[in-house]
Amino acid sequence: MSNVRQRAGLLTPAMAVIGVLLVLPLCLMAFVSTLERGPDGGVIWSRHTLDPYVQFLFERDLMDRLVLNTDYLQIFARSIGLATTTAVLTLVIAFPIALWMAFQPPQRRTFLLFVVTVPFWTNLLVRNYAWILLLRNGGVFDRLAQSTGLTHEPLNVLYSPLATGIGLVYSFLPFMILPIYVSLEKLDRRLIEAAFDLGANRWHALTRIILPLSMPGIVGGLILVFVPCLGAFVTPALLGGGKSLMIGSLIQQQFGQSRNWPFGAALAFVLLALIVFALVLHALRYRRLAGRLT
Repeated sequence: MSNVRQRAGLLTPAMAVIGVLLVLPLCLMAFVSTLERGPDGGVIWSRHTLDPYVQFLFERDLMDRLVLNTDYLQIFARSIGLATTTAVLTLVIAFPIALWMAFQPPQRRTFLLFVVTVPFWTNLLVRNYAWILLLRNGGVFDRLAQSTGLTHEPLNVLYSPLATGIGLVYSFLPFMILPIYVSLEKLDRRLIEAAFDLGANRWHALTRIILPLSMPGIVGGLILVFVPCLGAFVTPALLGGGKSLMIGSLIQQQFGQSRNWPFGAALAFVLLALIVFALVLHALRYRRLAGRLT
């Protein structure tokens, strides 16, 4: 009984913080998403409606009839596509880096981990402004391309989907490197040596030993990159110039310029539902895979 009380006492502060800072705001947002928009913005606290969720898929025509509207679906599809592309690119870049780091001497590994975490010392807003200076016409990359003869015209990279992708890959790359490195660092090197003793080449050792054993880190990195990338706001706004509207920018507009708080809250919960659905699918798939292995 005393152990139960001790555990409860240790868990109570953490649960209280989670409840106040996470559960309570989510409940408030869920409540706001069911309210009616006020005539001058805000909400009417006494009127409940599901129109904010209906507005996500439908709009009313001149005859006050509901017609399908796919504009918001296109924004969500664009955001999901960009988040998926970012996750794949960061994985392609991060895995060789993490593999190389894991096979370095211990002292060098500590220094390399320090180098990977250095970007976290600077605010994301400052880092994105630095990319504006690098990608703009007449910037470092533009001058380098023209001086080497690769192009004779401005690159026009800034304020494009390409610039947004570059910024997102740069911003979330450490979130992919670190979990993969943790999985590879714990890898039993004797398994690789045994594979070589049995006649495997480097490709077979990579695909049959290293990749399967590093899969937990890869999956964790994909989740850490994909989920926050879906709601990214700063990078698309600064590097994309707002030309391709993303989910985060759309939600910000509803709470800002449009002052449509119920619809903004509904959009946020639709995004949350997509993320939870993806995580549940991953958990079910992982459980099914673990059942097969056992």
